[in-house]
Amino acid sequence: MQEKKLKFSTKDTPEFIKELRASVRTYFAEHNISRYGNRSLFIKSIAMLALYIIPFVLMMTGVVTAFPLLLAMWVLMGIGMAGIGMGLMHDANHGTFSENPRINRWVSKSIYLLGGFPPNWRYQHNTMHHGFTNIEGHDEDIRPVGILRFSPHRPLYGIHRFQQWYAWFFYGLMTISWATTKDFRQLIGYHRQDVLPGGKESFPRLLTDLIIAKIIYFAVLIVLPIILLPVAWYWIVVFFLVMHFVAGFILGVVFQTAHVVPSSAYPLADEQGNLENSWAIRQLMTTADFAPGNKLISWYTGGLNYQIEHHLFPNISHVHYPQLAPIVQAAAAKYNLPYHQQGSFGQALHNHYQMLRQLGRGSVLQQDSVTGIEGEPAMA
Repeated sequence: MQEKKLKFSTKDTPEFIKELRASVRTYFAEHNISRYGNRSLFIKSIAMLALYIIPFVLMMTGVVTAFPLLLAMWVLMGIGMAGIGMGLMHDANHGTFSENPRINRWVSKSIYLLGGFPPNWRYQHNTMHHGFTNIEGHDEDIRPVGILRFSPHRPLYGIHRFQQWYAWFFYGLMTISWATTKDFRQLIGYHRQDVLPGGKESFPRLLTDLIIAKIIYFAVLIVLPIILLPVAWYWIVVFFLVMHFVAGFILGVVFQTAHVVPSSAYPLADEQGNLENSWAIRQLMTTADFAPGNKLISWYTGGLNYQIEHHLFPNISHVHYPQLAPIVQAAAAKYNLPYHQQGSFGQALHNHYQMLRQLGRGSVLQQDSVTGIEGEPAMA
């Protein structure tokens, strides 16, 4: 949650981002292509929606009734759900799925299929995560439930010594948290902070929309299967949780392996809210790519294996990130700036495991301010 207004440095190598943006504009001009999604994104959208919707239809129409196949259908729905989140919803909420704002607005609503709420997600992700990546008190992505410690600036508890083992289970709970309590807690919290994410919409209107969305979601995915499927009601609940666990786990590991790894910085501001680096350089310091060149991973994860490119250019569709990566890497090298790249997804998982272990033992030192003075982690 936001605690104070931060100010990024405007004097820290401003030439880097100016030159990089010019190079990227030149790339699109020379290739005569749009920065928005293209035909490949449209095809992927159909594939991910089909992976989510077709198994559900097959079950509801009685085509699939055997217990093992029912479980398989819900697992497939979880894989499709994660694919929708990374490939469709993510781009649309950044306004890059299509050059048509109306299409973006409608596709952004696909987060309802994940159990989420678009206004909340846009504020948490677009405004706070992208604006203040890995900054304590601003980026909610590094402030999960207390049993997880993703930042050296969070309290350290004894249980954290084991988080490299149990954190993976909690990733599987991410979307079920959206579907149940998190959206309500977030919306109420944003209302109290006077940062309501719905633009001109009032808090009562947003709360009403949220309640209606949850009622419809659970009616379709819980009540309807209980009525139509030939299994006991509690199995439907289990299937529903399995679907969400699969989706949440996939989303969790993809996002966390880009920001909670040993190369990541966790910047703090001074008492006046001043940060030592510019916004663009902070993105390089807090973000890491993984599995560059792996077309399958890039396709399924919506280009989120190119997190550096995404954080520097969230207004460009992910389908272009593989081509932009060499441009960004060359610009970073020219100005002697960090460009963190993990060779494979397996290496990214290992690095994330190591970072969880370090954070759980307090071996990642805190940085007190822009002066770079380090201190011991807080023990609670």
